[in-house]
Amino acid sequence: MKSVNFVYFCLTMVQKGNSTLEQDRQHLLLLDALRGVAALVILYYHCFECFGHEILEGSGIYTQHCDHGYLAVDFFFLLSGFVIAYAYDQRRTMGFGTFAKRRLIRLHPMVVAGAFIGIVTFLIDGGRGWDGTVASTINIVLAFVLTLLMLPVFPGWGADVRGNGEMFPLNGPQWSLFFEYIGNIIYVLILRRLPTKALALVVAVCGVLLGAHVLQCGYLGSGWSFVDNGFFLGLLRMMFSYSLGMLLCRVFLKTRKGNPISRRLYLPLFLACGIVLTACLAMPFVGDPGRIWMNGLYILLLLVIVFPAVIWTGACAGEGSSRLCAFLGELSYPLYIVHYPLMYLFYRYHGFPNVSCTMSDVWPMAVVTFIGSIILAVIFLYAYDKPVRRWLSRSCHQ
Repeated sequence: MKSVNFVYFCLTMVQKGNSTLEQDRQHLLLLDALRGVAALVILYYHCFECFGHEILEGSGIYTQHCDHGYLAVDFFFLLSGFVIAYAYDQRRTMGFGTFAKRRLIRLHPMVVAGAFIGIVTFLIDGGRGWDGTVASTINIVLAFVLTLLMLPVFPGWGADVRGNGEMFPLNGPQWSLFFEYIGNIIYVLILRRLPTKALALVVAVCGVLLGAHVLQCGYLGSGWSFVDNGFFLGLLRMMFSYSLGMLLCRVFLKTRKGNPISRRLYLPLFLACGIVLTACLAMPFVGDPGRIWMNGLYILLLLVIVFPAVIWTGACAGEGSSRLCAFLGELSYPLYIVHYPLMYLFYRYHGFPNVSCTMSDVWPMAVVTFIGSIILAVIFLYAYDKPVRRWLSRSCHQ
């Protein structure tokens, strides 16, 4: 896939979109809140990431205090498929331009913010890659521009300023957002037009391919780089969970009967779903190095049964109102975007990639990084993201 053509096509079609934006359905607030819980788990997972230990030399599988935290990304994909189908499946007349405009307004302002935070923290670190090599100014600028445009970097390019093959070296987690952009385009052009049986076939095919990989490798932390079939695996992760989320939503809307739960049950239901989600993501590695298929089986259990069950349960709460749920939902995306540039500084502070200390030695700095990431996300949410999106929505409506 030519990424330049992808972004150019997307931006071109935005200009051709309708001049008005339709109103969204109300949010399923409990699902929004669960997205916030998953974002906090990702933050916790990344705090421990540089202190992991490889379970078997050359396996690429590391254990730490939150071994399956990275699967929160798959939960995000599943949740995105569900809520996009919930909001847009009935709008068959909505053109690509209008849909792309809405998604860009929702997502891209924080992409821009993440690029700026990424380049600032990289320069604070002296503009050095992980091997200590100082990147040239032109390569730093190139990495910044590519991050702004949601264009990935190939390993070995000059823009690979950290030297470890990340698609987005200034803000690593942006790789999943890159695939979400692709998922949104596939949705509006193809997936939403498919009958339910055809969509189920897409889920089944992607599930078989993903399952075969997971059972063989016992791990699913791929997609952040082009190395080792990273692009294919990242696309497969997104396509399976995204299309499964769509399918889940169609079945939910068809079979769900009765009124949403009572408002007084909102908090207990949220706590139950949040605890289940957190506990499953924090689960230690299952099995041992000689039986990594057991961990693969656990991963499939989460992707196919637990995550869909959590989302179904959360959706049963309906379109209610809760300040806590609304806040967590709003915070989730800015937190996901802004936290990793701070993690780069946290890792460098402890000597990554040659870390000799343990988390117990540096926990005060980890707490500062954790809380600082949340504070930074809150600042960007209220001082930048929400005002910019309001302004863009008004401008597009005129």
